[in-house]
Amino acid sequence: MSIERFSGILAPVVTPFKDDLSPDIGRFLNHCRWVKSQNANLAIFGTNSEANSLSVKEKIDLLENLISSGISGDALMPGTGCCSISETVELTNAAVSLGCRGVLMLPPFYYKGVTDDGLFAYFSEVIERVNNDRLAIYLYHIPPMSQIPLSTDLVTRLVTDYPKAVVGIKDSSGDWKQTEAFNKLKLPNFRVFCGSESFLLQNMEAGGAGCISATANVNSLAINELFLNWTMPGAAQKQKEIDEIRDIFQRYPMIPALKEAIALNNEDAEWSRVRPPLVSLSQNQSNALKRQLEQVSFTMDNLFSRQ
Repeated sequence: MSIERFSGILAPVVTPFKDDLSPDIGRFLNHCRWVKSQNANLAIFGTNSEANSLSVKEKIDLLENLISSGISGDALMPGTGCCSISETVELTNAAVSLGCRGVLMLPPFYYKGVTDDGLFAYFSEVIERVNNDRLAIYLYHIPPMSQIPLSTDLVTRLVTDYPKAVVGIKDSSGDWKQTEAFNKLKLPNFRVFCGSESFLLQNMEAGGAGCISATANVNSLAINELFLNWTMPGAAQKQKEIDEIRDIFQRYPMIPALKEAIALNNEDAEWSRVRPPLVSLSQNQSNALKRQLEQVSFTMDNLFSRQ
């Protein structure tokens, strides 16, 4: 069975929480619908989703609610990588059985200094246990957070041994040379996504597939315009414009800042909440973020209706 591989813009969807810190399914569904309306697909359970603060059960419950709400699995790339092989398999099985087009998979990130052989054994074990022709893994390379780099040799080995299962990578190294190195592998139909829209134009010029970016939660329409028109005159200017928005959010802790922007634009303070150990923006930070976004006339037009 051949599954169409992702390209374009995906948002690592932020996860709203209720006062008791349980996932707020209503706000979550509404935000996913809004992101979809802005021409982005949904990389739920990524870093900016606070995925590693969610249990496997919570993730599966959110995923099942998304599917039952009418959002197609074709739009979904849930993060399924955990430190435990059994939890990774459980979450990946759920994603595949619910029809998700792909999964984004972290390496096991607790033990540091592991070898390529050890990482290959981990991914191989997951693939063999899932044992499903519909499995499409996008490796998640985020060494600033995981401290576990994925070498080009490891990626090549995985794609060579599992060409139908290992189909792409998200590079959140923050280093263009690394993203470029993954593109230069020229692996057949292997999709390379940059982890920030700041590298989008370069990634497309190098043969990449798009980007999976935090700020696609709030600015995906503009980011997608660059993806669609990267060969056209004015692409460099469009890159500068989306960089300007990205730069504002990067002045703050990213996850609380994204949630604060949604809260401000939706006049819904419930959106500001994060799970410990993260903390929400202070009032001074919130005021500064609002002022800086207003200065560049940034709005999230047609934001979802309140719950």
